[in-house]
Amino acid sequence: MEVFVDRHIFTTVSTGGIFIVEDMTLCFTLEDRIRGPGIKVPKTTAIAPGRYRVVIDFSQRFQRMLPHVLDVPQYSGIRWHPGNRATDTEGCLLPGLERVQDGVLRSREAFVRIMNVLEPACRREKVFVTYRNINPPKELLAA
Repeated sequence: MEVFVDRHIFTTVSTGGIFIVEDMTLCFTLEDRIRGPGIKVPKTTAIAPGRYRVVIDFSQRFQRMLPHVLDVPQYSGIRWHPGNRATDTEGCLLPGLERVQDGVLRSREAFVRIMNVLEPACRREKVFVTYRNINPPKELLAA
């Protein structure tokens, strides 16, 4: 299965987007801000655009089963989990059913939607996610 995270809202604090499964928007997304290629400020930088494998496994930090994005250059432990603000993530994706400035709301509900799609898919096939930056501002890619 292929899923997509299309990022299209870029601020100096966060990156907003949509989570797409089979041409259907499932929820909004929130991540840390984007930066230029190879630039990473620990705990405040979104992962680079690209295609990654996703599995569901146990997170020691959260003490529960969570989606885990594998083989992300310069990162380890990239997860999808509930949260509302950019300060709730350290490179991970936060889902939401409503969007606010530099945040999402109803994150737990959105997370349940994602898990309801991913859990059966991960049992029957490999799952991949493609993160895409849609027209990012050049000034954010320089810092």
